[in-house]
Amino acid sequence: MNTELLEALNILEKEKEISKETLLDAIENSLLNACKNHFGKADNIRVIMDRTTCDYRLFAEKTVVEDVEDKLEEISLEDARNIDGKYELGDIVQIPIESKSFGRIATQNAKNLILQKIREEERKVVYDQYFEKEKDIVTGIVQRYIGRNVSINLGKADAMLTENEQVKGETFKPTERVKLYVVEVKNTTKGPKILVSRTHPELVKRLFEAEVTEVKDGVVEIKSIAREAGSRTKIAVWSNDPDVDPVGACVGMNGSRVNTIVNELRGEKIDIINWSDNPAILIENALSPAKVISVMADPDDKTAGVIVPDYQLSLAIGKEGQNARLAARLTGYKIDIKSETQAIESGDLPENYLELSEGVYEEEYEEAYEEGYEEAYPEDGEETGYDEAYPEDVEDAGYGEAYPEDGFKGGAQEYPQDGDEDGGQDADGAEEFAQDGYEEEDEIIFQEVED
Repeated sequence: MNTELLEALNILEKEKEISKETLLDAIENSLLNACKNHFGKADNIRVIMDRTTCDYRLFAEKTVVEDVEDKLEEISLEDARNIDGKYELGDIVQIPIESKSFGRIATQNAKNLILQKIREEERKVVYDQYFEKEKDIVTGIVQRYIGRNVSINLGKADAMLTENEQVKGETFKPTERVKLYVVEVKNTTKGPKILVSRTHPELVKRLFEAEVTEVKDGVVEIKSIAREAGSRTKIAVWSNDPDVDPVGACVGMNGSRVNTIVNELRGEKIDIINWSDNPAILIENALSPAKVISVMADPDDKTAGVIVPDYQLSLAIGKEGQNARLAARLTGYKIDIKSETQAIESGDLPENYLELSEGVYEEEYEEAYEEGYEEAYPEDGEETGYDEAYPEDVEDAGYGEAYPEDGFKGGAQEYPQDGDEDGGQDADGAEEFAQDGYEEEDEIIFQEVED
């Protein structure tokens, strides 16, 4: 058993993730190459290697002939019978070859061949590893700036974040961890070339898949996404389960889920809307937070006309047209936004639309006011029972509501006079009220209260 070779192969397999079979094949090829360098050719050289013990043997297969013309491929009958007396003309004799007999140059070439194979396999392993992560997110460590590009270490390979794939105004510090979207992985002679991005819309989608369990499980789907990196992103979500609110699932408790993503994107605003198969409803949702009066969508031409209130026009368009631009990308429709006044001028709304809308508002307001007034202030007091508390035949003095004629004895306590803490009245007080226009019946009421 070749113990040293076996241990070396096991270490390489563990550290480089290169299979032992691949390494053994490389050793076989290197031995054949060494024979070719030593003898000039290796067409008749055979390598026999035990894959378990890593023991190997080299043989040169020679044909038994009477007259030898090529010593590398032929052997005389006499020499063959010296090895084994059973050989006859035309037989194949395996002549052992000692690898120690190889020269320095042949040995060095064999070594270089093995090392080259190891490097190739190592690059292939790294390429396969990151090729699987293509169109996915990875976490890298910022190393340094190379011009305006950023070199980022992804573990076994380095990636270059180019200026075009960086968010405008975003800066990085060495050793800082950052999440990136793998756009493409190319296999080159110098190793895998990994293209990453911080501006790709799919970065936001992958972050939601990592943060929101419902999105990862497929219960909530992200149907469409539109992004202006560093500023704002709009995503349309749909739930396959009627009991799950897609927007609420993405936002999380007190915004915990979406805030985590916003922090990762360094303050980029995210609008989450409900997806709808109806293009008019989808466009209305996409223009939020602006309110929409009407949407006229043409699915064939992918165009839509939207009318908004005059005071909502600037909100619907957004700063530098951002809201309308993102809504168009999100829905796939070319959106034409008009205010009420513009729609009237273009004939999309009747000329008296504003008057009609105001009349409708006034009529609804008056109806609601009258209904509320009737409920709060019924005419007869029968429904609320006020006829007992406020009898119709009260006196005109103005205190009839607080002091009914018959049976209300708690009025003096409820409305005490100045200087009288317990609300009671004496005879002198009754005379003063009588002089101001109260009759004798009122005086009797006050005396009863005193008793």
